[in-house]
Amino acid sequence: MEGDSVSLNSGLTEMKDDDVIQWRFGDENTLIAEINKRADRITVYDDVLDGRFRDRLKLDNQTGSLTITNTTTEHEGRYKLQINSESKRFKDFRLDVFGLESVMEGDSVSLNSDLTEMKDDDVIQWRFGDEDTLIADINVTADRIIVYDDVLDGRFRDRLKLDNQTGSLTITNITTEHTGEYKLQINIEIKIFILFVFDEVKSVSVMEGDSVSLNSNLTEMKNNDVIQWRFGIKNTLIAEINKRSDRITVYDDVLDGRFRDRLKLDNQTGSLTITNTRAEHDGDYKLMFTDLMMYSEGRFSSKSFRVSVYDSVHCCGPTEAVIRLVLSALVGVATVIIVVYEIRSRRAERDQAHIHTSGSIEI
Repeated sequence: MEGDSVSLNSGLTEMKDDDVIQWRFGDENTLIAEINKRADRITVYDDVLDGRFRDRLKLDNQTGSLTITNTTTEHEGRYKLQINSESKRFKDFRLDVFGLESVMEGDSVSLNSDLTEMKDDDVIQWRFGDEDTLIADINVTADRIIVYDDVLDGRFRDRLKLDNQTGSLTITNITTEHTGEYKLQINIEIKIFILFVFDEVKSVSVMEGDSVSLNSNLTEMKNNDVIQWRFGIKNTLIAEINKRSDRITVYDDVLDGRFRDRLKLDNQTGSLTITNTRAEHDGDYKLMFTDLMMYSEGRFSSKSFRVSVYDSVHCCGPTEAVIRLVLSALVGVATVIIVVYEIRSRRAERDQAHIHTSGSIEI
């Protein structure tokens, strides 16, 4: 997903003393990173290709694997690994970067083509779902703009708007049936977006320093399930479970490390627990779930949580403030009742003792 990190694995467990590893990108095989064990040198080339990889490349000194952080669609393409040791070896990778959008039901969302202006011979097509159903297109040469309202049982009727200058697509009055994969084809280039539509946001409150659990509502994850937890308006990936590769990952270093040592994932249900909460953990959390069958059909599932973190002085909202006030009042009343009861009990005991003493004297 756009904004995430991805690691391209060299397949080595350890580099040898005379190994030279080179990573190249694109059709022109531009050198972007290398390790030369003979010269004890590690180099990343930040300034090539207009700086698109600047501050994004990390090389593993032990294995030579390459990690690309904060990916964008301009990092899509072919990566070639060349290992020069006793004999030359090559590995090829094809990286596809998906745009990720999330929106509440009833809102609008724009899927950006990244064009500033279309050319005279451009043809743009927007497709949806696993069957690549054509929902809108622009043919500049033929001076034609079409939205296909009647496809897919009319689910996009009166909801699609195309920007005549850029080809970007806006979907209005969204419902959950618009969740899925959108494919933009500009001539021969393809860009993919994953759109999640949330029908509700569950509000959760937690006192600062306490823990809070966000429930996936799954009883058990299956072998092909993938769960991702994302945070904030940029949908930053903070934790995921990939049952296909038997991997559980929490991303401690994202967002300046605000979640470091605070995230726990339930391997059975995918639920997320945040421990020792702070004010900086206040915000929107999104659960994005799919399995192999759902993905092949272009279907995804999602849940949204709004976590409010409050301290002991400042409550999280007027409703809770009223509840706390009522509870405090009830506790106060209960305390008064106990005190009054105690006073009356002691008076009764004292009077009883006085009567008993007086009675003894009279006898």
